[in-house]
Amino acid sequence: MLFEHRDTGASLVDRVWRTASDGAGTMTSAARTCCQLIVTRVRGHLHVSLRGPETRATTAPVPADAEFLGMRLTLGTGLRPHPAASIVDGAVSFPVTDRGRVVIGGAEWEAPTYENAEQFARRLQDAGLLVRSALESPRRPSRRTLQRRYRAITGLSETAVIQIDRANAAATMLRDGHDWRTVVPELGYFDQAHLAHALRRYVGHTARGLRAGGNALSFLYKISPRPGS
Repeated sequence: MLFEHRDTGASLVDRVWRTASDGAGTMTSAARTCCQLIVTRVRGHLHVSLRGPETRATTAPVPADAEFLGMRLTLGTGLRPHPAASIVDGAVSFPVTDRGRVVIGGAEWEAPTYENAEQFARRLQDAGLLVRSALESPRRPSRRTLQRRYRAITGLSETAVIQIDRANAAATMLRDGHDWRTVVPELGYFDQAHLAHALRRYVGHTARGLRAGGNALSFLYKISPRPGS
């Protein structure tokens, strides 16, 4: 599965991607820190779902002749009434009308496309359905209070976010042809064993397998210089 993707530079959706399948099969779904709105079209049938943060790599079915569109929400952005914390390692599906429109928040919406994803997000925001929460408080609460707030908003601990983001970045570097000797110091792993453990848990493939390519794998993302930011 080949992915086309682009950054949006927006505050609610930071990346949009699309891909398609030829035959039926399975793929490895890597762990990820943010919610994603997924639009799937299979032989004229529309399916729209919101996937929550994923804490480990899993195997997902892939139908034949399917087209996929993904909108990766920024960390801290959620879709009411389904906050990230309520759908960790899960998903919620939205009804689709006979006219091919998706029902979100009790209203009918035209399904987004790769080209108009940002406009679709803004319409949801204007309707009060898509909201972004500040991960840090302007006050000076205790460290424990900040940790509780972070988990309540994202569904994950800050440590988990850093580990998952870093593993996605490592997998991206390896698929781009970098050797593990470059990846380890670049991303702050202790050694090869530390990297290998993270890849098995969060990406589901070894460094050798990623470099070789050919594995059916969900969309990987790079990160900012500071994982989790």
